[in-house]
Amino acid sequence: MTSPKLNIVPKFTSFSKGAAYVVGVVTKSEKPVLAQTPIELASIEQVDLSNLGIKATAESTARLAAPNGAIYLLVGLGNKPLDASTLRALGGVAARSLTDVKEIVFGLPTEDKEQTEALLEGALLGRYQFGTYRGTNKIPANVNAKIIAISEHKPTNASLARIEIIAASVAATQDLVNTPANDLYPQSLAAAIQKAAKGTGVTVEIWDEKRLAADGFGGILGVGQGSSRPPRLVRVEYKPKNAKAHIALVGKGITFDTGGLSIKPAASMVGMKYDMTGAATVGNAVLAIARLQLPVRVTAWMCIAENMVSGTSTRPTDVIKIRNGKTVEVVNTDAEGRLVLADGLSIASESKPDLIVDVATLTGAASIALGNRYTGLMGHGVGVEKLQAAAATAGELVWHMPLPADLRVSLNSDIADIANAKFGATGGMLLGGLFLQEFIGKKAKGDEPIDWAHLDIAPTANNDLAPWGYTGKGATGVMLRTLVALAESYS
Repeated sequence: MTSPKLNIVPKFTSFSKGAAYVVGVVTKSEKPVLAQTPIELASIEQVDLSNLGIKATAESTARLAAPNGAIYLLVGLGNKPLDASTLRALGGVAARSLTDVKEIVFGLPTEDKEQTEALLEGALLGRYQFGTYRGTNKIPANVNAKIIAISEHKPTNASLARIEIIAASVAATQDLVNTPANDLYPQSLAAAIQKAAKGTGVTVEIWDEKRLAADGFGGILGVGQGSSRPPRLVRVEYKPKNAKAHIALVGKGITFDTGGLSIKPAASMVGMKYDMTGAATVGNAVLAIARLQLPVRVTAWMCIAENMVSGTSTRPTDVIKIRNGKTVEVVNTDAEGRLVLADGLSIASESKPDLIVDVATLTGAASIALGNRYTGLMGHGVGVEKLQAAAATAGELVWHMPLPADLRVSLNSDIADIANAKFGATGGMLLGGLFLQEFIGKKAKGDEPIDWAHLDIAPTANNDLAPWGYTGKGATGVMLRTLVALAESYS
């Protein structure tokens, strides 16, 4: 998708043919009425909205004709005060509702520059569509070519550029995640990030299967050995001279997950192309941070494999050795994400970064516990607090979950240092976090572990329910904006 032209104007002038003008609807005396707006409303101000079924319910929408062949889009504002998160969602709702319109003009109230930025960011996020595989009914390239906000609170040009960079990076992540596994596999995912990094000042290094074996990455190799398309490890690094801190990002990149020999039921296998979302997210986060020229060193480790069934697949009860020397009994080959992440966390620890963050569609248990809008957050040290603050800044939802020490016994193995799972054990999301914690190294000084945060995006990486806010169907690009906000907090 091409990037639209963003603009802020101080006042309404006239209606343009074919453009859509976004106006809020609120409740007054228990009836829906038009909210205050700089947009001219003379042609509809006497309309009884309730007779037309128009509501003030948050995110409800309706179209009415406007002068000169233009369109009014009426958007319910709900009954809560408008803040940045609400305006971001409303911008997304409008963009999703107007995919056939070339120009959107927002007349929603904003109280400061940050709210104007949030409104525009939501519109850019909400306009995303994935049309690569459409044979007919193709998506026009100029959809929402202009997005305009009428506001006295004008963001700086740098702020508008930031919004465009972040929205484009989220869209790049969504494109990768939405791509089917017959076209996206370990080698092609690695190549896609390498190509995207050109001209950004980011360095990319790729481990093929031979180098993975030589360097002791038994987790990534063990998961990928059943596929005819061998695994990859990709290091994506942005290292500015004025870096004030070093953040390591580790992403799960299972380009398709059959469950291996612990094979998934057919219905559970649908959607498993999304199992590489973590890797796509951390790779594109580094590229976004580089384009923003933030004074923070960021290294992403994309741990990529295809978990397939064949005569060479890892068997249940096989033992593999991770990069840091620990051995793992593979009780369940469908608990494969933690095996590739174990390698990634191990090598990320070797450079002693200030913080390690891993991002993974790790457990179905996370979706059972948190629904489909909250990302599970675990960790130790400053990691949890840092991520909570960054998510709040980005307007993304996380929920802090514990790492109960008493559950660790469930991962004991009779023959290896640790087992990757235990059938029938409760607290599946927490067990995943406890397993990953074992592969976090020590700080440069002392015996304290490196600060770490784990983001389980299994509930939020893909939206297969009704669209909401700026979140449409399919890949969401969740947590990329949080990772950028995290880097900004260090700078």
